[in-house]
Amino acid sequence: MLDAKHKVQYNRGMANVLPLAKRVQILNLLNEGMSMRAISRVADVSINTVSKLLVDAGETCLDLHDQLVTHVQAKNLQADEIWSFCYAKQKNVPDAKAAPEGAGDVWTWTCLDSDSKLIVSYLASGRTQSAAIHFMKDVASRITGRVQLTTDGHNSYPYAVHVAFGKNVDFAQLVKTYGAEGGSGPERKYSPPVCTGAHKVVRQGNPDQSKISTSHVERANLTMRMGMRRFTRLTNAHSKKYANHLYALALFFMHYNFVRQHKAHKLSPAMAAGITDRLWSMEDIAERIETRVNQPKARGPYKVRKPRSEDDAR
Repeated sequence: MLDAKHKVQYNRGMANVLPLAKRVQILNLLNEGMSMRAISRVADVSINTVSKLLVDAGETCLDLHDQLVTHVQAKNLQADEIWSFCYAKQKNVPDAKAAPEGAGDVWTWTCLDSDSKLIVSYLASGRTQSAAIHFMKDVASRITGRVQLTTDGHNSYPYAVHVAFGKNVDFAQLVKTYGAEGGSGPERKYSPPVCTGAHKVVRQGNPDQSKISTSHVERANLTMRMGMRRFTRLTNAHSKKYANHLYALALFFMHYNFVRQHKAHKLSPAMAAGITDRLWSMEDIAERIETRVNQPKARGPYKVRKPRSEDDAR
C-alpha cells in the first residue's frame, strides 16, 4: 500500500509517461511538418513534452541510422546539398538579437542509393571542404564494393571523394549552368533561376555515362522540403536551435528509410536495400525511443556523442 504522499508522487510519475498511441501521434505530426506549438494544441500536451520527445526521437534515430545503415551493397550513388537556416539567415546573423551558436545557413548533405532510394548518409553542416570530406568518409564507411558516384558541380567534392574512396570509385559530376534569376521585380525571389544546360564531367574511373545523374537525390531533396516545415522557403517555421534541426532530420530520414513505402518499388528503401526484411511502423520507432530513454545511465563521466563533423559544434 502507498501512503498519500507516495501515491501523489506515483501518479505524477505515471502522468509524465505518455501512452504509446499519443507518442506515435506526436511523432507522425512532427514528421509531417506540423509546428511544435500546433502539435501541443492538437495532441493536448505541453510544448515541453513535444520538445522533449523530439530530442529523444532525434537521438534514437541518429543511433539507429549508425547501427542499421551499414554494409550497403549499392552500385549507383547520387549526392547533393540542400539549403536551410537556423535562427536567422547568414546575412542577418550579425544583427540578430542574442543569436545562439549555430545560427545561420545550414546545408544538409545527402547521399542516395539510386536503385533502392535509400538515404545512405546525411550531414547537417556548412558547405565547406571539411564538411565535404567528413560526409564522403561517412558514405564510404557505409557501403561495400566499388560504386559509381555522381554529385553536382560543387568544387569541394573531387578532393573529398579522393580522400574518402581513394581509387575505389567511378566518380563524375553533373555541372549545371543557370540563367538570370526569374523575373525583374519583387517576384524574382519567388522564382528560382532557370537551368540553361548541364554537362557531365568524369573525375575518376570509368563511370557509366547513362547513369551520370542527380535526378533521384534532387527529388529526395524535394521530398524533404515538402515534408519538413523547417525547410519551407520564406518562412518563420525554421529551427531556432541547430540541435532541433538535426533531430528533425534524423526522425525524417529514419521514417523515410524504414517506414515509408517508395512509389518506385512499393517497398521501404531499407527493404529494397536488404537492410531489413519488413516494413517498420512509427510504433517501432516509438518503442525504441522508450527503450533507449529507460536504459540505465552509465556512471562516471558523460560520454559525448562524436559530432557528425567539426562544423556540427555550430
